[in-house]
Amino acid sequence: RCVKTGTAARPFSPFWFSVEPWDTLAVRGAPALLNCSAHSGDPASEPTAPQARVEWKKDGTFLSLAPDDGRRRVLPDGSLLISSVVHSKHNKPDEGTYQCVATIDSLGTIASRTARLTVAGMPRFSSQPAAASIRLGDSQVLACDVNPDLVPLARWEREREPLELSSRLVQLPNGALVVSNASEADAGLYRCMVENAGPVKTSEEAQLTILPETGEERELEFLVEPLPVTKVVGASLLLPCVVTGYPAPYVRWMVGDKLVEESEGKLELVGGGSLLIYNLTEEDAGVYSCMADITNNTIEAKAELTVQVPPEFLKRPANIYAHESMDIMFQCEVTGSPAPTVKWVKNGDAVIPSDYFKIINEHNLQVLGLVKSDEGFYQCLAENDAGNMQSSAQLIILEHGSRGVANPTGPTPSAPRDVVASLVSTRFIKLTWRPPAEPNGEDLTYSVYFNQEGTNRERILNTSRPGEMQVTIQNLMPDSKYKFRVVAHNKNGLGESSAVLKVATQGEVQVPGPAPNLQAVSTTPTSVTLSWDTPLTGNGDVLTYKVYYMEKGLDLEQDIDAGALSYTLMGLKKFTEYSIRVVAFNKHGPGVSTGDITVTTLSDVPSAPPQNLTVEVHNSKSIMVRWQPPPPGAQNGEITGYKIRYRKGTRKSEAAETTGGTQLFQLIDGLERGTEYTFRVSAITVNGSGPATEWSTAETFESDLDESRVPDIPSSLHVRPLVNSIVVSWTPPENQDMVVRGYTIGYGIGSPHAQTIKVDYKQRYYSIENLDPSSHYVITLKAFNNVGEGIPVYESAITRPQSDPIDPDVDLYELFHAPYTPVPDPTPMLPPVGVQASVLSHDTIKVTWADNSLPKNQKITDARYYTVRWKTNIPANTKLKTANTTNLSHMVTGLKPNTLYEFSVMVTKGRRTSTWSMTAQGTTFETIPSSSPKDVTVVSKELKPRTIIVNWQPPSEANGKITGYIIYYSTDVNAEVHDWVIEPVVGNRLTHQIQELTLDTTYYFKIQARNSKGMGPMSEAVHFRTPKTESSDKMANDQGKPGITGSGDNHILVIVVIISVGAFTIIVVVVGAFLCTRRTTSHQKKKRAASKSSNSSHKYKGNSKDLKPPDLWIHHERLELKPIDKSPEPNPVMTDTPIPRTSQDINPVDPSLDNSLLQRRNSYRGHESEDSISALAGRRGMRPKMMMPFDTQPPQPVISAHPIHSLDNHHHHYHTGSLASPTRSYLHHHQGSAHLRPHACATPISYLDMVGSTESVRNTPSTEPLPPQAQPPCQAEHQHPEPEGSYQDSTATDDEPSASGSYCSAGQPPTAHVRPTHPLKSFAVPANPAAIFESPALPSMPLLTQTGPQLHSVKTASIGTLGRVRPPMSVTVPSAPDVPETSKMLEDVDSSYEPDELTEEMAHLEDLMKDLNAITTA
Repeated sequence: RCVKTGTAARPFSPFWFSVEPWDTLAVRGAPALLNCSAHSGDPASEPTAPQARVEWKKDGTFLSLAPDDGRRRVLPDGSLLISSVVHSKHNKPDEGTYQCVATIDSLGTIASRTARLTVAGMPRFSSQPAAASIRLGDSQVLACDVNPDLVPLARWEREREPLELSSRLVQLPNGALVVSNASEADAGLYRCMVENAGPVKTSEEAQLTILPETGEERELEFLVEPLPVTKVVGASLLLPCVVTGYPAPYVRWMVGDKLVEESEGKLELVGGGSLLIYNLTEEDAGVYSCMADITNNTIEAKAELTVQVPPEFLKRPANIYAHESMDIMFQCEVTGSPAPTVKWVKNGDAVIPSDYFKIINEHNLQVLGLVKSDEGFYQCLAENDAGNMQSSAQLIILEHGSRGVANPTGPTPSAPRDVVASLVSTRFIKLTWRPPAEPNGEDLTYSVYFNQEGTNRERILNTSRPGEMQVTIQNLMPDSKYKFRVVAHNKNGLGESSAVLKVATQGEVQVPGPAPNLQAVSTTPTSVTLSWDTPLTGNGDVLTYKVYYMEKGLDLEQDIDAGALSYTLMGLKKFTEYSIRVVAFNKHGPGVSTGDITVTTLSDVPSAPPQNLTVEVHNSKSIMVRWQPPPPGAQNGEITGYKIRYRKGTRKSEAAETTGGTQLFQLIDGLERGTEYTFRVSAITVNGSGPATEWSTAETFESDLDESRVPDIPSSLHVRPLVNSIVVSWTPPENQDMVVRGYTIGYGIGSPHAQTIKVDYKQRYYSIENLDPSSHYVITLKAFNNVGEGIPVYESAITRPQSDPIDPDVDLYELFHAPYTPVPDPTPMLPPVGVQASVLSHDTIKVTWADNSLPKNQKITDARYYTVRWKTNIPANTKLKTANTTNLSHMVTGLKPNTLYEFSVMVTKGRRTSTWSMTAQGTTFETIPSSSPKDVTVVSKELKPRTIIVNWQPPSEANGKITGYIIYYSTDVNAEVHDWVIEPVVGNRLTHQIQELTLDTTYYFKIQARNSKGMGPMSEAVHFRTPKTESSDKMANDQGKPGITGSGDNHILVIVVIISVGAFTIIVVVVGAFLCTRRTTSHQKKKRAASKSSNSSHKYKGNSKDLKPPDLWIHHERLELKPIDKSPEPNPVMTDTPIPRTSQDINPVDPSLDNSLLQRRNSYRGHESEDSISALAGRRGMRPKMMMPFDTQPPQPVISAHPIHSLDNHHHHYHTGSLASPTRSYLHHHQGSAHLRPHACATPISYLDMVGSTESVRNTPSTEPLPPQAQPPCQAEHQHPEPEGSYQDSTATDDEPSASGSYCSAGQPPTAHVRPTHPLKSFAVPANPAAIFESPALPSMPLLTQTGPQLHSVKTASIGTLGRVRPPMSVTVPSAPDVPETSKMLEDVDSSYEPDELTEEMAHLEDLMKDLNAITTA
């Protein structure tokens, strides 16, 4: 934490150890020295720096060194000298752990690392050298086992002379001597000596005799094997390996699976095979193998080397300046192996964690609410088995005057007002206040001082930004009283303090904590004994405990009460994994649950025999036995093998064979020809054998099938042609004594050699697919074995023509099964029928069938068996799996959840087999996802740094339809799951936004998927750090600052834009009023002329036919469509509304509704006349360039229609007696709205018109269109008068054809087609009403669902094709009652221009467009 310091703050004073004590081996009676030297200050700048006073601790207690204690004294430099080490069996005053403590009264105290003083004992030989003999060139070991601490003091002599060690003569770590590659010079008397401070200790002498080599082979043998060893980094190590044998063995070392190669200065082979490693590193750790080889023999010995690393500092604590009441953090990061533990020391005394001194993240020290006495030196002490280290930092508490402002230049703020606790919880309080009455400056910041009542340690919390007048104080104690006061700061310093506010936190419901040390042990195959300890936070007496347990893979958790600290669960399933947890209860209710622990009950012998035992005769001397494991619930352990017992005929003597646990078949050979054998199988676990199956009988063949030549020709071949396939069926060769291993099918147009397919020898039919219709195919069939292919049989067939349907009378069974053909005995078996697949669970399907070759009771009395095969419908997985059974059903297990499988069955009896049956299908049930969502990524949202977007992919093993996801996020990756924030995502969306996150904070995210069965596993945590700052626009918005921010250029640009828009608006209004006035005058003239013609005829067919305005496609290259907004709902709800057929079906409603709609529709017009505004809007709509922002337009047009939902109560609205909104569909541009109004100047609203308009689209409910097949074609001409108010003057721009209501005759659903009535309202050429055509109903997607008679705001895209004139699009609308025609229709007839008038209008429009272009480009 950074604190500004002024001139009044004193500098940090260096205080350190230049020398620290290290581990020392001392000898009894000899002197021992522990070095230590401490220094302070900089000698160059502080030559008179105070001297440190040095004291020593032994085993954590200060040594009291009396002046008259001549044996132990502190030297002037601070080292400890023990002149004569005392050590006996019952008195060991000097051995122990020492620490040097240095103190300077004006600064503080620091402590050194700890050092171990070990006193070597008296030399003792646990084993002594013994006389030995050795062959020339061989190796021998002479023992000398002394105290481990004295091994460095041991040495060897030969013939009473010091022995010089070499790579051939090596002393082992235990003191023994290795003599390798022996020569005559090695003979003599050897002895081992230990040189201590006292007299030299000598072992007995032993004679080593050298024998000549006889040349006889001697067995390989280890004299010394390597042992597990632990060493510290940097040390050297000898791994012993001494081997004897003849010929001389070759010794090599392996570490893991790599060969160890010698390298100078690092690895060396000494003593004939021992490995010497210099300067150990962490990479040298591993399992080392010593391997010795001679001819045809290898021996091996292994040992693990563990390399320890003393603690090292990655980050040392730093010096800190701070004020009273602040919170500070000393950071200390260490590494080492094993992982070091960290302790903190303040001024030489251990820091005891409390409410104000906290250890954070196991290493860092946090001090809360500083007081003056906290000043001094803090040390981080790191320790592991390899050593210990320390590092210190100084804390200086500043006076408030030394804050960095030497001379305040003005007054400070007065006290903040009205400090209140706006939110009080159990562990946090939110404070708010008002600014001081006299702020005396701007940009005030505030500090909140608080302390728990009864303590003098006050803490401080600052607001996060200037002007903020609220703060939340976290991590308070429940049901405790606190005092709060607030102080304001300005640039001159601290102001006055507010009055003290006393607030008490709320009390927590005191429930027990988790029960520690929960353990579970399986005592029998059906019981588990549990034990636990009393919760550390009982919060009152624990009344009872509840044990929750659940079988793995099931969702049902069971519970049972336990009154004591242990319980035995009985009646469990054998060899089954259970998840167990314990909850303590007190008077307040259940407490915090323990974590789940898992335990597996003990195994037992299987309680059921293997399933589906089948015996299949291979030849005259062997029989194949196949089976399936016992049911999973009856295996009671891991199956380690199967025992097959068999006997010949009725004999009682049995033979037995055993297989491995995963092998589900066994070929029993060496049998007699033509002999009946019976078999049964039992499963084996480590506990023994389970029950055996029933005896199953098979008889070996009298003679073996012949494979000395190729098979004979198949006895028959039948073909049945279809349109794109030919079903081929056949029977095997008449000579059944030849081995047939399969069949080859060849086919092609005119020649059978174009394509070749091979099938299994058991197969009797095949369907050749993907053929051409009406084509002549030649088909050939050959049987083959290992010798080759036999004689082919030919057939030809012509596939059916494309239009030729399958005869409905043909039995489907005949299509896929060969017709019965009499063949010589043995005949093929009939395939099983009625195959059914019954789904039992997410991984099990039961397949059942019937066999028509059995009696009616379907009882199997012979040795037939059935083969079930199955596969998934996944294209990438076409592998077939099979299983044999002797029953008429089979349980297929181990299937994938939510997967479609196909099953078929075949029967085999002796050498006779059937074809495969027809298939049955079954889809396994869903289960919870077994994998987590993949590819989780987190990105920041552009311009919104507090918002992130989480993306992911579905789990690879969803095991069902994903119905949603749950996103967990937290700032602490190690937090308990229930402490993470949860964001649910409904449906199968793969992205989600999370808002209002904290800036510059690392968040961790996990996702789990959900289907109908429950939640899957969580993904691995993904971290993301939010940006440090917000964009300037965003911050301005957040702080509520009005106005436009930016440079002076931006202001000028805004002014220019405002002036341009104002000028443009004035010109458009003037021109629009002029044009609309001309339009009104012309309209009245034409209306009078039309009134005359209406007296003689009500048809206007001729008028529309004569109307042919010129092509008005202007600026085609600028016309683009914007994609419509799709519905936010994944499955929008469509409302079905019956279409009224008669006037009685339509209920009138309150006309006030219509008035409100009309009023709302006109609300944006102000005080201008409707005609002038409409004309103006129409002219604006002529230029798409003015209506559509180009940066949002797609390159391709989107054609879509959006039916608006009808009202649920089926009310329909009327306007002046006409059929109201339910009978109209609006088609309008994405930035305009086609208001269908009976006014001459009604036009679509452009993008500019919508500025300031509350509603851009008329909100009207509409019924859904009929299906296409429900729409009879309309008559070419209208024979009936049109209903009143069909709104023929509805308009659109070039992309917006108007939707007019042209109806068919009564009783037929009408169609609304595009009919231009005003030359300026549409660029489409008007079409003859007879040109109405039918088109498929457009796809519909409602924007909103509606449940009541509310109004919709609907945005749709227009229907149109750029760059060409097209016939009108028919849109289905409900039929309307036949009503007499009125003058309303005549208004619509008159609302068209003559061609010359249209040309004049277009000239005006072109001039206007040029003026507007000049304005916008300027």
